[in-house]
Amino acid sequence: MTFNINLSWRASEEPIADPQSFCRDHQISFGSGQQIQASSAPEYSGNAANVNPEESLLAALSACHMLTFLTIAHLKRLSIISYQDNAYAELGKNEAGKIFVSKIILRPEIEFATEVEQEVLTKIHEKSHSNCFIANSLSPETQFEIKY
Repeated sequence: MTFNINLSWRASEEPIADPQSFCRDHQISFGSGQQIQASSAPEYSGNAANVNPEESLLAALSACHMLTFLTIAHLKRLSIISYQDNAYAELGKNEAGKIFVSKIILRPEIEFATEVEQEVLTKIHEKSHSNCFIANSLSPETQFEIKY
């Protein structure tokens, strides 16, 4: 199975006052036909109105974890009413001094139709994380702040 996107960037037609500066805005078209406007994070001279790569990575991990969680819960015949995640990521420097996503925190809040024991919920999160394609592709530690 393969997935693809098309990323498109063009230089501004307007003269740039600072030759060291350039517009970081670009468009990403997904295989599904969806399109988003993207840029670098504002801290890296990007457009705050657009999605940045760090947010995209965080969204991919959060969505993958949720979809895996929903699948496992469905297989266990646990009815879920809603799932929300207010996740965040932190940048840091690795041993080589390179900036990387050093920590990802997922904070899912799940509403079940019936009460689910904490131990069961924790096991489903652990299994979801170990089976999430995106989590298996990343090196930073992922932590969970689960409200019971």
